[in-house]
Amino acid sequence: MTSKSSIRENKWAFIILAVPVLVTFITGAYSFVAPPAIYPDPSWGFQVMRSMEHGGAFNMLVGPDTANIARDSGFFLTWWSPGQYLLPYIFKQLFDVNTGQASVFTSVLCEITGLFGFFAFFKKVGFKPVIAALSVVFIASQLFYYIPFAFYNGGEVIMFAYAGWFLYGCFHFKKVSPLMLLFVLVAGWAGFFSKSSMMLVYAAGLFCMWINMSPQRKDYAAWIKNGIAISIPFVISVACIYIFFLSRGENPASESSGGFRIIWETFLFPIGSPLLAGFSLDELTHGLIYHPDGPMFSPAVTTILLIAIAAGSVALVWAIVRLVPYRQYIIALVAFYVVFFLFFGQAFVRQLAISYEGRHFRIVGLLIVPGAIYLVDNSRIYFKAAFVFIWIFIAWQSISTLHREYWYNREEGIHGTSGITQQFIDKPTLKYILQADQRQRNAIFVFISADLGLEIQNNRFITIEPIGADVGTNYDDYTFKGHAGPLYILLPSEYETNGGAKFIMQKCFPGYKNFEPKKLTSDYTVWIGK
Repeated sequence: MTSKSSIRENKWAFIILAVPVLVTFITGAYSFVAPPAIYPDPSWGFQVMRSMEHGGAFNMLVGPDTANIARDSGFFLTWWSPGQYLLPYIFKQLFDVNTGQASVFTSVLCEITGLFGFFAFFKKVGFKPVIAALSVVFIASQLFYYIPFAFYNGGEVIMFAYAGWFLYGCFHFKKVSPLMLLFVLVAGWAGFFSKSSMMLVYAAGLFCMWINMSPQRKDYAAWIKNGIAISIPFVISVACIYIFFLSRGENPASESSGGFRIIWETFLFPIGSPLLAGFSLDELTHGLIYHPDGPMFSPAVTTILLIAIAAGSVALVWAIVRLVPYRQYIIALVAFYVVFFLFFGQAFVRQLAISYEGRHFRIVGLLIVPGAIYLVDNSRIYFKAAFVFIWIFIAWQSISTLHREYWYNREEGIHGTSGITQQFIDKPTLKYILQADQRQRNAIFVFISADLGLEIQNNRFITIEPIGADVGTNYDDYTFKGHAGPLYILLPSEYETNGGAKFIMQKCFPGYKNFEPKKLTSDYTVWIGK
């Protein structure tokens, strides 16, 4: 390729890149006006941020003690990494915005950073600038890319910002050097800051680094030398994370529902991850297996779809390995596909507290994109037309969903002091809660959603897990002894019919008697104990 043609191609690549960058800024501006709701995971992180803003120690979640709610106790939150709330916290301090608006700043910064990170990585592993740019545009056309502007998902969007640049670093180094050792050491800490599951990406990325740095010939001494050089800072990095963070509490990998279980989706889901995560199939089906809002398909249809998706994923990976001529890219794709299959396969068999969601395999999905576009670019016209149709369909679904969610956040969403869109309360009830919080200084508010406590500024609050039909399960988790000023318990109206309200009044707070219900609307009741 001549220098002039290279300049021309880079020019076109940056013109293509300008499209998703501009769309991201526009989307962020709209989202700033009507800030998003938040998923439960970052809600707990924001509770930690609130504790820190009220004088609490780093990463300590402080609230009423279960043994005596008259006093406070705290625990170090290790279930999720701190990046999900620390980055928004920085924006809150810099720009004096509320939590919802800070989450929008975070999403815009991370999405733009991630786009350029993956563009740089795709070029690094061999793809021409235009193919790399088109791959990034395809990524930015998918539903998962816009989810943070409707529902802030914390570590997911921060990991997107980090992953591309991390992978770029893994393939940047050709030999052992002090800078390489420093990169391996710091990359683990930075990755864990973004999201705890990034540690799996960290391990797989260093595995790629080891293969890429080592000679293709059978020089075992060089392979061993490189492996030792990479493993030393890796072990130090992971050890520091464990000693100073993970060892101080529980995390998803330490939780198990008990026993072993092997079913179709145990292995089909990880095998199908390239299409599930790379083409948003899991999001487009509203969760093929994990579907909080109800399944889109029957179990039989879901199994058939999983088999087809798994077969399609294997066929796509096989075609890429055979036809894409970039060795570094093939190393990355195959290594991540195998590592993620092995890790999540055993995790699902052991029934660890990890859900069947495509987002867990996002990095595999992102890696499949440039290879797929390369194949399409070198295929017959009807394959190109089919891919364009699929691309348009995915983009249309993404835009439609984002528009619907934005309209809800702006027109129907409930916003309080935190600025985030509250989904589990209505305007009259929130107004009453805020007024009670303003009047009182020794009250305790009780919610069944982790985001509602973020509206409380002058008092303390307790978040309990939602109660289903079997209200007697895990009784100790719902018991809060002692007495400490007025108690305001917000419950949906269905709790009056399913036994949940009765259970909470009689069993959860034994220090309070004679609760007075205040039915503010047909949907919510506040139970007041004194």
